[in-house]
Amino acid sequence: MNLRRTLATAAVAAVTAPAVLLSAGAASAAPKATAQTQQKPTYAELKKAADDAKKAYEDAVAAEQAGREKIDATMAALDEDSHPLKAAFLAADKAAKAAAADKTAADQAVTDARAALDGAADEAAKAKAQEALDAAEARARTAAEAKTNADAERGTAQDAWDDARVAALREWNKVRNATADARKAKDAADRALAAAADCVRVPGLTVLANRLPAKAVAGTTVDFSFTVANATDRTLDVDPLVFFRLNSTDQEQHFMKVRWADASGWHDLDPNSPSHLAGVKNMKPGARTDVKMRMTLEADAPAIDGFALLAGDASDAYNPCVLGPMKRYDFAVLPAGSKPGTAGEAKPGTVDDKDRPKPKPKTAAQAAPATSADTTSAAQPASAGTGGSLATTGVSPAASRFALAGGGAVLLGTGAVLAVRRQRGARGTH
Repeated sequence: MNLRRTLATAAVAAVTAPAVLLSAGAASAAPKATAQTQQKPTYAELKKAADDAKKAYEDAVAAEQAGREKIDATMAALDEDSHPLKAAFLAADKAAKAAAADKTAADQAVTDARAALDGAADEAAKAKAQEALDAAEARARTAAEAKTNADAERGTAQDAWDDARVAALREWNKVRNATADARKAKDAADRALAAAADCVRVPGLTVLANRLPAKAVAGTTVDFSFTVANATDRTLDVDPLVFFRLNSTDQEQHFMKVRWADASGWHDLDPNSPSHLAGVKNMKPGARTDVKMRMTLEADAPAIDGFALLAGDASDAYNPCVLGPMKRYDFAVLPAGSKPGTAGEAKPGTVDDKDRPKPKPKTAAQAAPATSADTTSAAQPASAGTGGSLATTGVSPAASRFALAGGGAVLLGTGAVLAVRRQRGARGTH
């Protein structure tokens, strides 16, 4: 009985403490992260799992709050003298105390009777004292038995009262453990989703220029193209990232106009910000597509250098951020009437991830999937000659959560590079 009361007291102390330590068993029983299933889940499935786990956790928190109110009310009710279990204990305790007092009195009577017997002066007095002692001892035995029974009844009432409190606390701990388990499941789902959202570098996704001259003369128009090649083992939704710029101020960008073509016609390229254009949905491994480009230089354009940046940004069912290497093409603008000679095509150079520029958000029209009108797609090896190198870039292990690789904007006129970071929302996959 003492052990039971000790456990009950400990349980009450636990529920009133600011925190309760979870058992190792509860920790080992936590659900495994979704990403640990045998078949790799899609990003959409991971997103749904994270949303479901978040909702389950919110429900568990609400249930814990309700459970807290319930346990507080239950414990308060059990502490009221009018509660049947406590009232029974109080009555039994009162009876046990009365029985103890009766036994004490009876034991004292036996002591007094023995003293009287010892002090008897003659046989008649001794006989009378013995008779009184026998009666006192009989009453003491009855009082002792009554006390034993009263103590047992008090113990039974105490146990019933304690058991009710322990039962309430066990239910409360179940609610608390459910919240802890739901939090572990939510954290695991969030980690799996974050891991899938990290950018994946794929050297085989290339965007390379064709027939872009290393030198162009002011007052002329140059037609060229770029080729998007998927030499990966993934089916990708590809958004080519394109940026053409003169190494001059913003106001002087009007000397060069770059356009690209799709089924609806020709479109101007933004000279001040990288752009996603001519997106390709469900680009199979080994497929490639060409996009027509046109660069027009004003006749009064000064002798100046320019550059083009080309890269493949993509997504698939498993990763919302798939990045191909970025290539930089440097070219020179010659004054009107110049003879460029045999300058040849501009050669691609690799751009570090930290210098990858940040594109402007797409408009609704740009976000619509392209179907490759004015482009050519073929199930030929993407490593076939495309007018440029298929050199790869390294993979950075420090991709931040829900962010694409770092970017950079070229500070025109100085050649310095300002590092920026390209934030890209987790787009839906298929």
